[in-house]
Amino acid sequence: MQYDSQSIEKKWQQFWNENGSFEPLEEECGKEKKYILSMFPYPSGRIHMGHVRNYCLGDAFARHFRKNGFNVLHPIGWDSFGMPAENAAIKHKLHPKKWTYENIDYMRKELEGLGLSFSKTREFATSDELYTKWEQEFIIRMYQEGLLYQKSSTVNWCEPCHTVLANEQVEEGCCWRCDTPVQQKRCQGYYVAITKYAQTLWMI
Repeated sequence: MQYDSQSIEKKWQQFWNENGSFEPLEEECGKEKKYILSMFPYPSGRIHMGHVRNYCLGDAFARHFRKNGFNVLHPIGWDSFGMPAENAAIKHKLHPKKWTYENIDYMRKELEGLGLSFSKTREFATSDELYTKWEQEFIIRMYQEGLLYQKSSTVNWCEPCHTVLANEQVEEGCCWRCDTPVQQKRCQGYYVAITKYAQTLWMI
């Protein structure tokens, strides 16, 4: 029997959307809960096979637990606030907001085409005003409590990308994005004082 993927998958994706098949249900709140969270993609380009592998794995877990009677929350979001999105916008000569949210719309359709069982009512982007409002509040509170501090340190700096690189992003002395030789540069930065909790964490 031939598998007509276009018609069969479109039919069931439409059914899932119309029936909210992947939303946690209030009437099932007595069930054991399961939270399945995959990393949020950068909306600075298009979906590639690395994304497909990652989200298919998370989706398999979500479907497994639903079939076994759990009330599952399986959300998706977009890691859209930061240098990757800004650099991509600069490269394409577009405003970061326009570039980022157009990419989100495009990538959302690509993920929907895979039939992944994400909740559609809990999606957000880390550049949404509602998210950044609370993120900023969180940082301010940490600063007020003495959990953030500033210091100067030597970092991997890529001049064309105007950004600091993690050691893993430096390949044979060059930036992994643009192949420019990386400079060692002294920069001021904020750090989280996690050592204040070293004893507590050790006890746990």
